[in-house]
Amino acid sequence: MQLSLGFLLAVLIAWLARLARSLNTGGAMAAAVVGTVVFGLGGLQWAILLMIFFVTSSALSRLFKKRKQGLDEKFSKGHERDAGQVFGNGGLATAFVLVHAILPESGIGWVGFAAALAAVNADTWATELGVLNPTPPRMITNLKKRVEKGTSGGVSLFGTFASLTGAAVIALPASLMTDDWSLLLPITLAGLAGSLFDSFLGATVQTMYYCPADQKETEKHPLHTCGTQTVHIRGWKWLDNDWVNFGCGAAGVVIALILA
Repeated sequence: MQLSLGFLLAVLIAWLARLARSLNTGGAMAAAVVGTVVFGLGGLQWAILLMIFFVTSSALSRLFKKRKQGLDEKFSKGHERDAGQVFGNGGLATAFVLVHAILPESGIGWVGFAAALAAVNADTWATELGVLNPTPPRMITNLKKRVEKGTSGGVSLFGTFASLTGAAVIALPASLMTDDWSLLLPITLAGLAGSLFDSFLGATVQTMYYCPADQKETEKHPLHTCGTQTVHIRGWKWLDNDWVNFGCGAAGVVIALILA
């Protein structure tokens, strides 16, 4: 009964998100799968934590649109999340719901679930709010080097604070709903660390391309926003932004399990 109810609720939310253009068709289908597992096998508190991530990240992607104009050329995808983005951000958290279903007496499932969401939420907040910083960010692998806003691997104090806040937005209800306040600090720090690991991957091994027409580095491939075919210049070709997001969540989980 709970699984059936979870499926209906997940489909409804995915459909509403599709209407709101927060998800494309593939993303809505992927979200229905993730939601069914989380709502059906986890329960109310798991569903609430997932919804906090989805609602806050979707809202931030729509805020300050005018101040973010011109940055879309940097990112591989737009604000309508596709299946790759849904699984990249929520796939690992969903796996820990299955861990909980198999080991219901263990706390590993909840800690892993919360930490994975805290990490990807921290990364989303850093990305969406960090670009509002009045000064250009610095490359995480070389803090003396200034880079353009939106550059993969760029960090700033403002973006780091936004990342910490995004992690806490998940860690606080995760602690409150289980009445276990010993989780607050580990999950918050794990979320921040996962976001910084995401930036490190972006600066080192994430696949990056170059637009010869605009003479700019970008994640977009095969075509840039101007319509020009982009050329691979560095990184592992298979390691796109979706896999980097997955790595972000994985780093957060590992650190949270060590700390908690």
